[in-house]
Amino acid sequence: MIFINPRGAPELACDHCGCRWVDRTNGNHCYECGEEISDAAIAEFQKAAAEFAAKPLPPRDDPK
Repeated sequence: MIFINPRGAPELACDHCGCRWVDRTNGNHCYECGEEISDAAIAEFQKAAAEFAAKPLPPRDDPK
């Protein structure tokens, strides 16, 4: 599952519970429910991240 954060960047999330905390030190498992994040989900996220990186960033609001 991929969420888009307020700045438009993709964030990888668990397909089982929606948690966005993934422990990549123990084989890509969700911290919340312990389910493994699939290779397909990781590949989808990497593609979305590459597409985001290729786009120019929108202007930031300048709080003054």
